Amino acid sequence: MSRLAQTAGLTDIQQEILSTVRDFVDKEIIPVATDLEHRDEYPQQIVDGLKELGLFGLMIPEEYGGLGESLLTYALCVEEIARGWMSVSGIINTHFIVAYMLKQHGTQEQKETFLPRMAAGEVRGAFSMSEPGLGSDVSAITSKGVKDGDEYVLNGQKMWLTNGGTSTLVAVLCRSDEGHPEGTAPHKSMTTFLVEKEPGFGEVRPGLTIPGKIDKMGYKGVDTTELIMDGLRIPANRVLGGTTGRGFYQMMDGVEVGRVNVAARGCGVAQRAFELGVSYAQQRHTFGKAIAQHQAIQFKLAEMATKVEAAHAMMVNAARKKDSGERNDLEAGMAKYLASEYCKEVVEDAFRIHGGYGFSKEYEIERLYREAPMLLIGEGTAEIQKMIIGRRLLEEYRFQG
Repeated sequence: MSRLAQTAGLTDIQQEILSTVRDFVDKEIIPVATDLEHRDEYPQQIVDGLKELGLFGLMIPEEYGGLGESLLTYALCVEEIARGWMSVSGIINTHFIVAYMLKQHGTQEQKETFLPRMAAGEVRGAFSMSEPGLGSDVSAITSKGVKDGDEYVLNGQKMWLTNGGTSTLVAVLCRSDEGHPEGTAPHKSMTTFLVEKEPGFGEVRPGLTIPGKIDKMGYKGVDTTELIMDGLRIPANRVLGGTTGRGFYQMMDGVEVGRVNVAARGCGVAQRAFELGVSYAQQRHTFGKAIAQHQAIQFKLAEMATKVEAAHAMMVNAARKKDSGERNDLEAGMAKYLASEYCKEVVEDAFRIHGGYGFSKEYEIERLYREAPMLLIGEGTAEIQKMIIGRRLLEEYRFQG
């Protein structure tokens, strides 16, 4: 294990899981990641390997065929996987959020139907909240689900759907005004619908189209798509939890753990950038000695390592707070904000250490330099995290005048 980003208090089982994942990352992901990323190729062989390791069911309860592990264990696994290739952690993350939402909010029938197959990796999850004109304003959702007998008819366009093509189960957030009087707050008239579909692109079931992949600067390999619903009919028993009007809270619960995941990704990418920077600094020579011997580079390495440690500590704290059953939106927001910002800075410093070679696609740091910016906006921008943090701080430190 690396000297950086160690986690105290782990059980023997947790340590064994992490050791297995790290070994898989070193042998199966890092050697092929850059080549696959440059080709924007879906890493099917890697995904199959993760299925064999049981990672798709890591947090799914044992009664449904999963490993029943904690959010902390999952986050530490994500950190290791993102260290190898961030796109792979994205493939798992959306699946994990849907499984978590089912575990926490699904009806017994929904849990029994989906969780065992999700644990085995047979059903692959994705969740869909954002829309083309939405940004961070979730209350402005326009996609709508209207009840028609024993079915709901869904119409609307969703955006930034990770695993849009490869998933077979999508949790989709829509407005559903039925049963909610006019003037009801927008967040109280939203519902999460569980939409089953075939993998692939085009019309994947009547009324549901997944256009081709969105071409991105980084975060390649994983398929990011739109989702278009035009008269999509789904049975009423596919309303998550069986009751309308709870979708916003269900999604926010999922996003809260998703923010811990994004923080873990930031930690993993930053750790890899540090590894690349400190290694290159000892190989590259200028003015008669390795650049690692120059004080300016040592200062940079010291700053990078400190940021890796700080981000990891905050991520672990947020995960443990959620595992304890306590509210963790403050800790998750802080961890996501700090880890994503520090990740960007550590990657850029490693890029600078590489000099001109960092601009070459032959070097791994070039890929990390394009991947890090996604973490600044995924699961809520830095500005959204600051709003969450600020509001929670005012709750905790309310002035008693």
